[in-house]
Amino acid sequence: MKRREVPGELRYITFSCEHELPFFSNPRIADVFVAALVEARASFIFGLFAWVIMPEHVHLLMCSSERDTVATVLKFIKSSTAQRVVHRWHRLDAPVLDRITKPRGLARFWLAGGGWDDNMEDLNEASRKVRYTHLNPVRRGLVERPEDYRYSSVRWWMGNREGEVPCDPLPGRGWENWKGYV
Repeated sequence: MKRREVPGELRYITFSCEHELPFFSNPRIADVFVAALVEARASFIFGLFAWVIMPEHVHLLMCSSERDTVATVLKFIKSSTAQRVVHRWHRLDAPVLDRITKPRGLARFWLAGGGWDDNMEDLNEASRKVRYTHLNPVRRGLVERPEDYRYSSVRWWMGNREGEVPCDPLPGRGWENWKGYV
């Protein structure tokens, strides 16, 4: 996939687990991804505006900085998650390894390719993506209300900052302009 990297431009990114297996249905694996996201926030300079971890894929609304590209940040998050999880699966001799190990003996946690990547044209489109991201678990029937889903930035957006992955307000749109989900 050809990506258009423009520092500061909002990007909506979706990437999936190998064979679209629901690895993140396991809360321990989802927690590993959240830890990698927190580490990335501490190690790199980038904007993170919304995120959700679904059972078999992830959505991120983010932007790069002059110093760190989206590709660099994603590589860190994805490789950190995959290495930790696959290492544990090897220690446990987990049966899932039979499904994700390639002929050369390498296990793939993530589906090959860059996933889906869309540069946002304007802030209205970005606002729609925030809503889409936070409502995804509701549409899938995982929860009744977005704030009931543990693996999402929705609680941060709703003002509950404690214990959540820090997000950034959309440029030019402070939290006070957030219109919610209606």
